[in-house]
Amino acid sequence: MGKVAFLFPGQGSQSVGMGKDVDSDCFARADHVLDYSLSTIMYEGPEEELKKTEHTQPALVTMSVALLQIMQEEGLTADFVAGHSLGEYSALVAAGAMRFEDAVYAVRQRGLFMEEAVPNGEGAMAAVLGLERATLETICTRAEEHKGIVELANLNCPGQIVISGSAAGVKEASRLAKEEGARRVLPLQVSGPFHSSLMKPAAKKLATVLEKLEIEDANISVIANVSATAVNDASAIRENLIQQVYSPVLWEDTIHTLLDNGVDTFVEIGSGNVLTGLVRKINRKVKAISVQSKEDVMKVKEQLEGVSE
Repeated sequence: MGKVAFLFPGQGSQSVGMGKDVDSDCFARADHVLDYSLSTIMYEGPEEELKKTEHTQPALVTMSVALLQIMQEEGLTADFVAGHSLGEYSALVAAGAMRFEDAVYAVRQRGLFMEEAVPNGEGAMAAVLGLERATLETICTRAEEHKGIVELANLNCPGQIVISGSAAGVKEASRLAKEEGARRVLPLQVSGPFHSSLMKPAAKKLATVLEKLEIEDANISVIANVSATAVNDASAIRENLIQQVYSPVLWEDTIHTLLDNGVDTFVEIGSGNVLTGLVRKINRKVKAISVQSKEDVMKVKEQLEGVSE
């Protein structure tokens, strides 16, 4: 019998209006913890506000956990959980390793620290389509010698890798990638070079925040972004969250780890369906479902009950 993994999206999946029709106390709880109306920004925008990293991160966690709550009320559970970048915090809530309020508080701080780490305009990210990982690694090394830091940041699926680093480094690596035959190179509209070593100052500040929060052993294995391996131990979880800020997100490897562990049903819980698309690009044979509303929960319930019979 196949196993089920719950997946939780990261930055870029947000949209104005998210959560408006989801009946959950998570929105009020998030507003209370943050001491401002995050829910208003989620429901009504403006988009410019929602796109600010400090709002986007808690908004996505809140949306995911609100839907997760409905799934749990319906008795739906997973064998494994994983989240893309900040989605890992939603996964940790799902695994019982973090309280929802602590996760929302932590990612708000994480967003602020990431914004502060590199002055605006000095860092950049770009998505490179159609190149192998090894080729792009060599390109980044070459670009770095002449122009400044540039590293692999998100290894999303075959032929889709995001690079991150100094503006000059990313520009040079983008140029070299096109020369090497990349199908497309798309500069990303982000406020900083996330998941690159330039984020180490943010990781250091985040460590002091996480030190004060209670993290427990996970009761469902969490596949960590930094290693693509299953983690349950509280101290390893804490360490991974610090490293994750400046390390690449090994998403393709994460999905392969889940596949190797017998997962054949992937349920993306939260805003958007980015991860569902990535799963399909990694393995077309598995079931990948996106849950963005209560109606979606009921549809998934029917499908999962079919899986477990």
